[in-house]
Amino acid sequence: MASLPLGPHHPPEPEAMRTDPGRPEMAEDKEASVIEGNGPVTGHIISTTIGGKNGEAKRTISYMAERVVGTGSFGIVFQAKCLETGEIVAIKKVLQDRRYKNRELQLMRSMDHPNVISLKHCFFSTTNRDELFLNLVMEYVPETVFRVLKHYSNVKQRMPLIYVKLYMYQVFRGLAYIHTVPGICHRDVKPQNILVDPLTHQVKLCDFGSAKILVKGEANISYICSRYYRAPELIFGATEYTTSIDIWSAGCVLAELLLGQPLFPGESAVDQLVEIIKVLGTPTREEIRCMNPNYTEFRFPQIKAHPWHKVFHKRMPPEAIDLASRLLQYSPSLRCTALEACAHPFFDELREPNARLPNGRPFPPLFNFKQELAVASPELINKLIPEHVRRQYGPTFPLPTGT
Repeated sequence: MASLPLGPHHPPEPEAMRTDPGRPEMAEDKEASVIEGNGPVTGHIISTTIGGKNGEAKRTISYMAERVVGTGSFGIVFQAKCLETGEIVAIKKVLQDRRYKNRELQLMRSMDHPNVISLKHCFFSTTNRDELFLNLVMEYVPETVFRVLKHYSNVKQRMPLIYVKLYMYQVFRGLAYIHTVPGICHRDVKPQNILVDPLTHQVKLCDFGSAKILVKGEANISYICSRYYRAPELIFGATEYTTSIDIWSAGCVLAELLLGQPLFPGESAVDQLVEIIKVLGTPTREEIRCMNPNYTEFRFPQIKAHPWHKVFHKRMPPEAIDLASRLLQYSPSLRCTALEACAHPFFDELREPNARLPNGRPFPPLFNFKQELAVASPELINKLIPEHVRRQYGPTFPLPTGT
């Protein structure tokens, strides 16, 4: 299998992966000031001016960096406190190429959904070495699904099914929105990029640093997405993939929440494919053609699929197994959409009239859909919005326009 295009040696996407040509762009309704200051350290204070457009008064906002909450090749994310309001925020600080607009900023400005992290505003900062940094100021959510999983693993327990349902339902709702309304593919869905509020159990997709609006007929890089969650067509080097790569990743996250460990823990890209084949069996020629037509002649060892009910433990609800099997399909077009996943019977418990969190508190809002329902059939909408919710609103139920 060594001749598969499995390393990071692909030509880059036609445009820069995280940026778009043009000047660095500010959020439309904010004036982002360029300020001095080196990297964030505890107690470091950053001040910036916002407002000043359409007669709005300019005002200064100051943030005190409190602690680093994430680092990566992109830069750094730190928790900060707004000195004027006391509000806690997350600030993602990324090195900005002066020749380009930042794609992540463009995408974040186009999104507004309860299950997607929201951008408050942004500003640029410089260092004494004349490096330019973009600072994205976002709402702060204290936990990640990755850390919640780690907690259960440390106490040798599985995550309670109600939380698996609650978290995955909200992940699919967030994906349904980004895939259909702004038309964004996240391209890095994994437990680390799913935020959870431990009090309300509201979930938000975060880190749009790899995200992109996919345009039919335009090539994209295939060396994308973290390994355990990488769809097989990406391992095959496909460049004309669709948002169904996010559906595969979400299927891997679902399986991990159910199993307590990653389903396909490959040590390398080739090994990743081996792990997938051990469960799904050897892909047929037709399945390979659907993933990447250049590889139909490739010879694979013939391995039978491992039955899904044997992948999970004996007491696993059949609906959970059925949903996993609909998400983790070789053929991208056979994977269910994010909205279809939301309507799956696995999530029926969330739609019960008296359903509550284990501590008796109400669930976070689950049925306040945005324009993502505009593409849904009446049958799907009927499944997605429970009768008791419709009754609560009466004839004024706020269905999005176009349905």
